[in-house]
Amino acid sequence: MFAAIAGVATLVLSLILPVVVRPLLVKLGVMDVPNERSSHERPILRGLGLAVLVAMTAVGGVATATSAVADPEAPAWKFMLIVTLGSLCARLLGFSEDLRGISVPVRSAILLLIAVSTTVVLLWLARTLPLPENAGLDVGTLPLWFVLVLGVYGVLFISSYINVANFMDGLNGISGLHGLIAGLAFAAAGALSGHGWLLVMGVILAAGFAGFLPWNVSQPGAFLGDVGSYLLGGAVAITSFAAFVAGVPILATIGPMVIYFGDVGTTLVKRMRKGHKWDEPHKEHAYQRLQQLGMPHVAASAINAGFTLAASLLGLASFFVAPIWWLLLLVGGLALVVLYQVTPRLLAKKFAA
Repeated sequence: MFAAIAGVATLVLSLILPVVVRPLLVKLGVMDVPNERSSHERPILRGLGLAVLVAMTAVGGVATATSAVADPEAPAWKFMLIVTLGSLCARLLGFSEDLRGISVPVRSAILLLIAVSTTVVLLWLARTLPLPENAGLDVGTLPLWFVLVLGVYGVLFISSYINVANFMDGLNGISGLHGLIAGLAFAAAGALSGHGWLLVMGVILAAGFAGFLPWNVSQPGAFLGDVGSYLLGGAVAITSFAAFVAGVPILATIGPMVIYFGDVGTTLVKRMRKGHKWDEPHKEHAYQRLQQLGMPHVAASAINAGFTLAASLLGLASFFVAPIWWLLLLVGGLALVVLYQVTPRLLAKKFAA
């Protein structure tokens, strides 16, 4: 019931707040002008992720405070607090980029600071608090050297996925659907693992981006902007890592991220093998190649979302099988990445005909 109330509140705020935010963005002149990596042909208002930011932060904050008052000794509200604050910092960095732009070195330094601080606190919580027993990691019993390795992984994981989500935010509907599916997957993982905080935060994430979708896909349209894509990347990555160190099976925590990581990773490798600079604007991601076939934005985004849903379900399946079978699930996830990458080529013949 608590998660349902939080979800409804987030959805309502995310649907309504753009009425207030849009005039502000118009006044500030926050527009997305088409460039080398754009899939749209005319300037479109961006920064509407600010509405999602306010909705998710407000409800996340109230949910955290309510949980803390109800049971101050429970670890749940502490995980909720770190996920909310860490995601908020990523969102504010994105909003600063939308308003005035930030140099690459400064932006990278702030991203690393956000990743380091959230990783350290989450590992400390997982090591010192009593957590439900699950099939995943038990940080409290691990040697210190392994915890340090986890810390390096967490920093790279969180900072890189914020950039990944920003790279993938190029079609109407793609980020909204990604946030919706990732949030529902985390909510399911929370329900299956007994982590109520993960259930609540997953529902808030899903509802926040579900409320943005109608504004994104309807005319005249509006984009999340960096505030929204950084919000998406930060919320998904920090929630995922928090769930992982809290003992949720790793495949369930990374399932929603497999396709995004796969698309960005394979595209960067292909470009570097061709001698291109990794940070040059381009339109070679699989989702962009789908749209270039003549697909409407929403159709190409739906294909991406379908693969993300399939990968998320494979991850959740790890709750129901012995760890020895997780390798088979991982192979299935990698196969989905390969199939997603070749989908534009497979569909090219159909569109050519």
